[in-house]
Formats: sequence, C-alpha cells, structure tokens
Amino acid sequence: MMEETEKKVLVVEDEASIRKFLAINLNRSGFRVLECESGEEALDLIKKERVTIAILDVMLPGIDGFELCQEIRKALPESIIIMLTAKGQDMDKIMGLELGADDYMVKPFNPLELIARIHAHLRKIEISKRSRGKIIEFYPLKLDLERQRFYKENKEIELTPTEFAIMKILIGNPDKAFSRDEILNKVWGKTYFGDMKTVDVHIRRIREKIEDNPSAPQWIETVWGFGYRLRGVKNYEKH
Repeated sequence: MMEETEKKVLVVEDEASIRKFLAINLNRSGFRVLECESGEEALDLIKKERVTIAILDVMLPGIDGFELCQEIRKALPESIIIMLTAKGQDMDKIMGLELGADDYMVKPFNPLELIARIHAHLRKIEISKRSRGKIIEFYPLKLDLERQRFYKENKEIELTPTEFAIMKILIGNPDKAFSRDEILNKVWGKTYFGDMKTVDVHIRRIREKIEDNPSAPQWIETVWGFGYRLRGVKNYEKH
C-alpha cells in the first residue's frame, strides 16, 4: 500500500479551468493534489512539501515549465515529472525530456490517460521497491534496487526514476540488444503511445551521466536501426 506522500501530485498550470479540471479528476482517483498557477509558487511549495508526481505546463508566466522542471529535478530527484505540451510542438517534448522530465502529454488530452500514465509510473516504482535487498552489479556499474541508487566505481550518480528503470533493464541483461519498442513497453507500459524519440532522449541523458565520453560511449551501445544494449560479459546479482 502506498504511503500518503506517494500519492501526492503537484499540478502547475496557469489556466485555472484546466488546473481545476485536472485536480478534480486526480482527487477522484485518490490522489492528494497540490495546485500552483506559476513556477514561482511551485518552487516555494516544494520547499515545504515532498511530491512524487509533478505535472507541469510548459507555457507558464515567469519561470516556465522547462526551468521549473530543472529545479524540481534538483530538489526532488526521485520525483516523476510529466510535461504538458501543445499539439505539434515536438521540440517542447524533446526539450522537456532533455531537461529531466520522465514523460509528456500533448494538449488536449483525456485526463483518464494522464491518470493511467501516473499509475504506470507508480507501479514501476513499486516493483523496484519489492526487490528489497537486491543489488545488480556489472562492474563498475551497480544498481541498489532497494534504495533506488546507482553507482559507478562506488560513486553515486543521480538518475531519475525513468533512467533508473532503463538501466535496470540494460544492466540486468548485458550484451542483449533491446529495441526501442521493447524499452518503451518495459518502462512506460504497453498502453503508452509516445514517440520512440523518448527512449533516445533518455539514453542520451544517461550517457551524459555515466560515460566518460558520451559521444563515444563505452557502456551503452547503439544497435543501429534497432535499439540499445549494454556492452559487457560479466553480470551477477547479490542478495
């Protein structure tokens, strides 16, 4: 059963009608909703409240959704961030993912789809938490599944929940090539109909964090026209 903090959702949207509509639907689904109409208000709020899910409109007055995404990622690295973008604004989607968002929704959207996405992300976190005491190691890379921590050469590197889920797949299956579609299904769920570029952007962000030279990756190899795999020959689990 989820703790109260795990069902807390921050909605940052300057259009009151959209914000209230989302809040009503999220409340009906059992979430505790915190509403903000600006990025500045949201930054003040996260100093006092810990949220698991943050839903951010890109086009906010003052501090926009992109800057807010970066600040929330710094303050709450384990939070799930979902960006709300306008139809046809592909660069907004890519920019949000590049800056640390886990997912995006294109307006207009069905609130039930948003709630389904939230539940999928929460299930992903819950599944990882069930792996209590388990460490997956592929030296010098290591995942502590219970504490949701990633290490390289025993130095902790902060990953978002989505980046952590991708690394769990790759480190758990070294040398196995996964298609972009497989990664989407395993991480975002089979009901997700997002762009394949979502995977590419997250892989690029992971490389920037774990590779000595991201442009010539040592660990995460691109399988051209297919997907990605973790290079290596040794893998084991510790309990």
